[in-house]
Amino acid sequence: MRKFTLLFTALAVLAMTSVQAQDVTVDEIIDGYFENTGGVDAWKAMTGMKMTAKVNQGGMEIPLEIVQLTDGRQYTKITFQGMTILQGVYDGETLWNTNFQSMKAEKSDTETTENMKLDANDFPDSFLDYKAKGYTAELMGTETIDGAETYKVKLTKEPRMLDGKEVEDVSFYYFESESFVPLAIDSEIKQGPSAGAVGRTTMSDYQEVDGLYFPFSMTQGVKDGPSQPIMIEAIELNPEVDDTIFAFPAQEETADGE
Repeated sequence: MRKFTLLFTALAVLAMTSVQAQDVTVDEIIDGYFENTGGVDAWKAMTGMKMTAKVNQGGMEIPLEIVQLTDGRQYTKITFQGMTILQGVYDGETLWNTNFQSMKAEKSDTETTENMKLDANDFPDSFLDYKAKGYTAELMGTETIDGAETYKVKLTKEPRMLDGKEVEDVSFYYFESESFVPLAIDSEIKQGPSAGAVGRTTMSDYQEVDGLYFPFSMTQGVKDGPSQPIMIEAIELNPEVDDTIFAFPAQEETADGE
């Protein structure tokens, strides 16, 4: 009899979870998220963001400066062993990085650049006017993340290109059930040694910056595997940025003029 009682209780809990998930729509979750983090109008008024952060690599703290603008331009500035290195620099047309061996700028291939153009549509947030972007959002139910009850939302964006073939671009967002702020994002890793695994980004310690709320503690890594903490020290909205930093640098000629 006890086994049947436990089974009935478990089924009842599952049924209640399902009903609770159906009590709210995906758009109510998204609307609640924007309302609780500053309002849609404030998000749309933002023209850019500069984030100052640090990552710990092999016991060494590496300072980062990350800039993103609404027109798609962005860069990451890394300070390492007295050197300043620019990575992921995009001027709206050209994407380039610094080769760590030669320390020279190198342009990305066409496929990577086209994917960056798609990513540029997501600033400041993938869910902002998501329907107008051609994205779809679907409520998948509830799930517990680090002890917190969340709504699991599947976001499907435009397909990306990988080795000349279209691949789906799907992410799963976990919105805290009371505040509606996202606590985690899962997406399949498409390239590299971890290809096929699920990558997870976690967000916490939301703080107010000029009326908008951002997570000041983040981790990135493999779900249920190792992750890299990102310690955010400051966020500046609508920063003044020198336009020349985005331009692909002129390469010095070799001794023989080549």
